[in-house]
Amino acid sequence: MSSRRWIPNLFTVINLFAGSVAILLAFTEQWLLAAVLIFAAALFDSVDGRVARRMNVTSEFGKQLDSLADLVSFGIAPATIAFLLQFFRLGWSGYLLTAVFPVCGALRLARFSIGHSRTYYLGLPITIAGPLLVIAALLGQDWPLELQEIILLVMSGLMISTIKVPKI
Repeated sequence: MSSRRWIPNLFTVINLFAGSVAILLAFTEQWLLAAVLIFAAALFDSVDGRVARRMNVTSEFGKQLDSLADLVSFGIAPATIAFLLQFFRLGWSGYLLTAVFPVCGALRLARFSIGHSRTYYLGLPITIAGPLLVIAALLGQDWPLELQEIILLVMSGLMISTIKVPKI
């Protein structure tokens, strides 16, 4: 196996690492740094596939690794930040509500991995929904909790929807 094959996977691993560290930073209430790492993960996520295609080293392994990294960096990490900033106040309801986001993200990623269009996404990509949830959690600390709940549920629903979102 060529060592070139691992170059795009390295970008994916950096994405996964950034998401994992963002989760840990959230537990220590380092919100801004955690958010920065979510956006850094998005940067590396945007590069890995392009590099793989340009180098002609795409692989099934890389596709699977990318989905797992995306679930952590744009599903679990943003949900953790939102929970610790907002939804912990709801007790068990907060746990259940927050868990909806990564579950819908996983469903979205699974649907994407079995087939997708070149011109549009079917449903809101988790790579967009995750950073938006983080922004809402950070900026919305003074917003009513009900509004935060609506934002989380709407984005979760959009991920599993059949709305066609144009690719940029």
